[in-house]
Amino acid sequence: MLLVIEEQELQQLPITIDPEIVSGAPVFRGTRVPIDALMNNLEAGLNLDEFLDNFPTVSREQALQVLDFYKSTLTRLGKAN
Repeated sequence: MLLVIEEQELQQLPITIDPEIVSGAPVFRGTRVPIDALMNNLEAGLNLDEFLDNFPTVSREQALQVLDFYKSTLTRLGKAN
């Protein structure tokens, strides 16, 4: 199965991928906080407010945009099957 994510959709995300920042890991734009940090914190049982307290350079809007992207991507995957 192939899932296509349009370039325009990716450009709207608050994410930067730069080999000079955290070895090219996707990070929240304007920070050095990897996107994985959000997912790992949520997986560990922290809520969004706790994540934001731990990473004050990430805005609530940025975190919500990333979570919405994950949700919509998983929804598309479910509909593709």
